[in-house]
Amino acid sequence: LILYFINKCSSHFLPSLPENKILVAQHPLLIVTNQTATLVCNYTYNGTGKEFRASLHKGTDSSVEVCFISWNVTKIRSNSTKEFNCQGDHDKDKVIFTLWNMNANQTDIYFCKIEVMYPPPYVYNEKSNGTVIHVKETPIQIQEPQSTIPLWILATVIGILALYSMLITAGFFNYWQKSKKRMYHQSDYMNMTPRQPPYKNKGYPSYAPTRDYTAYRS
Repeated sequence: LILYFINKCSSHFLPSLPENKILVAQHPLLIVTNQTATLVCNYTYNGTGKEFRASLHKGTDSSVEVCFISWNVTKIRSNSTKEFNCQGDHDKDKVIFTLWNMNANQTDIYFCKIEVMYPPPYVYNEKSNGTVIHVKETPIQIQEPQSTIPLWILATVIGILALYSMLITAGFFNYWQKSKKRMYHQSDYMNMTPRQPPYKNKGYPSYAPTRDYTAYRS
């Protein structure tokens, strides 16, 4: 409804013109949030033209032609450049340009140009104030990949692995304790080193065996 009201107001603001003159009116601002813009070019023409061409231009100097539409009494033809997705449509005293898949880099001022191609003389409109199309950047939503394995299966597997690791740890600890005890018993031997006699004979070396005199007793 707002766009319809604006278009009606714009068409009412167009003054009456002498023959073979074209005047174009555009809405000054168009904000794009869904990557699609609909730009309406209202025009007034009081001539006798039968073949027309309407084009949409980008930039303050109108150096880039975005798309165009041409029509006569019987048919309409529309085309756009490779850099834009654009289609034009003609309806009585206005031309509607629809642009889709727009991005933030395409934010700029756009101008409508209406031309009378036939019959002569060739007539086109003076440059209008244009429409600033502001394309808002669409935030990129990164969706985390969802696991196809149910959570309860993952929890069960993790629990089994944890229990298995505990059992292995306990087995190694038990084996280590038994090995330690076995090594202790193997190293526990009797000390067989002979004792030194309580007295030493000066005539014998320390390594000579001691004579047992009890063998001579009767």
